[in-house]
Amino acid sequence: MNEISTGLDSSTTYQIVNSLRRSVHILGGTALIALLQPAPETYELFDDIVLLSDGQIVYQDPRENVLQFFEAMGFKCPERKGVADFLQEVSKKNETSFVTSRKDQHQYWENKDEPYRYISVNEFAEAFQSFHAGHKLGEELSIPFDRRQNHPAALTTTTYGISKMALLKACISREWLLMKRNSFVYIFEVVQLIILGAIAMTVFLSTKMHRNSVEDGVIFLGAMFLGLVTHLFYGFAELAMSIAKLPIFYKQRDLRFYPSWADTLPTWILKIPISFLECAVRIGMTYYVIGFDPNIERFFRHYLLLVLISQMASGLFRLLAAVGREMVVADTFGSSAQLVLLILSGFLISRALGNGQAVISEEALRQKQANRTGEGVEPSLTGSNSPKRGTTKGGEGGRARQNEISTHNKRKGMMLPFAPLSITFDNVRYSVDMPQEMKDKGIEDDRLVLLKGVSGAFRPGVLTALMGVSEAGKTTLMDVLAGRKTGEYIDGNIYISGYPKKQETFARISGYCEQNDIHSPHVTVYESLLYSAWLRLPPEVDSETRKMFIEEVMELVELTSD
Repeated sequence: MNEISTGLDSSTTYQIVNSLRRSVHILGGTALIALLQPAPETYELFDDIVLLSDGQIVYQDPRENVLQFFEAMGFKCPERKGVADFLQEVSKKNETSFVTSRKDQHQYWENKDEPYRYISVNEFAEAFQSFHAGHKLGEELSIPFDRRQNHPAALTTTTYGISKMALLKACISREWLLMKRNSFVYIFEVVQLIILGAIAMTVFLSTKMHRNSVEDGVIFLGAMFLGLVTHLFYGFAELAMSIAKLPIFYKQRDLRFYPSWADTLPTWILKIPISFLECAVRIGMTYYVIGFDPNIERFFRHYLLLVLISQMASGLFRLLAAVGREMVVADTFGSSAQLVLLILSGFLISRALGNGQAVISEEALRQKQANRTGEGVEPSLTGSNSPKRGTTKGGEGGRARQNEISTHNKRKGMMLPFAPLSITFDNVRYSVDMPQEMKDKGIEDDRLVLLKGVSGAFRPGVLTALMGVSEAGKTTLMDVLAGRKTGEYIDGNIYISGYPKKQETFARISGYCEQNDIHSPHVTVYESLLYSAWLRLPPEVDSETRKMFIEEVMELVELTSD
């Protein structure tokens, strides 16, 4: 027992220790009690004393011999001084004031013929080893214990103290007690179900529910989906109650009070009647009022389905509580699980009917165009209202027409979707290690500062010119903003549309043309641009659009062979 006297008066502490002393002496038990400066009458109740100071045992022997040991060390307890206070003051080590510890010892120094010297905790511990009590204790500990004298009940041979059935009954009794104390939660859930059932009865009233089309059937599906969502959200309440029990569960499980299944099964078993009650309230109020199938077999099927959904939700959120172990983490897991269950329930996103629908590709359409015969007439988009006749006969004509449209679109130019972003930078400083040549000239600084607190902003829709004389730092600033300077010392803040810049993300949404760049000799410029566009453009942009965009860029910078 650890400091049981904290917050108690001396009389109460005496009565507790006296009761423990009688129990130990009569029943033959073993008790170790840690006390801080007990009263003299409480101190006299103990048989043995273990004096601990600075992590070392100063004395360990019967209580009657403790004063004899300290008298041998040169210290004597005054007649009106409590022995417990004397032992603490003589052997304590004051971490904040060495002088205080020396004064506490000096007042109990008995040998007036010899000058006082401070005796540390280590000296006390070493002296106890040579003291007759310490020497006797060492000899006893050096002799191995004879296991033949061991009592059969000294060590347990089973993992748990009682049988599995008794463990289950005890845990069921405790869970039932907790449910009775939390009865307000279940009563409140039933009241909520009554209110929600009344709302569902008025929203999905049978006199207003038609059964003539598929759209009418979707309304009935919505009524069933509302019941599913209701019981799913009621299971969310299990998170808080389960997390509140986790610290006690882990402590008692680790101490081998009971296994995990003994705590889990009662929770599941006792929640089954609750699920039957809650589902009965909702089904009884809404099933026939909404106008579902009056067949009693369908009624009980619907009822059983909601009971299973309620049990699934309770078990799921208890599992997430055990995995998360903290309310914030478990709430995140629970919200994600609810989102997945709602989306995949078949109502918000319908399943595909039958096999997957056939997808007509562009190649199939071209093949169909190649197999056409005869003439086709297309209305004119501009000019006269009369249709403009155009003859297409077979594949060559169709391909020629498509090439003409493609060429026309290419001449008009194209625009890829992009999000305009702004770049702001504040107090950007860039420095490198001082070159050895400049150190040889007498410069003592360790770093050479190239950018000294530069701030600015680049806005969308604004063409900004960065100007300056040679060696002004234009290229250095551009390299720092683009993330090309990594091995030196960079300070300051860089934001992309208000967010701190991350080079991994910034490299995917930006392009930077350096003064001197490298190009692989194994690929062409067109292939490099195509590969860069492939990595940066979103997946919604198909390969043909990417190629058209690259060709336009090549034409703009006059890198085409035409």
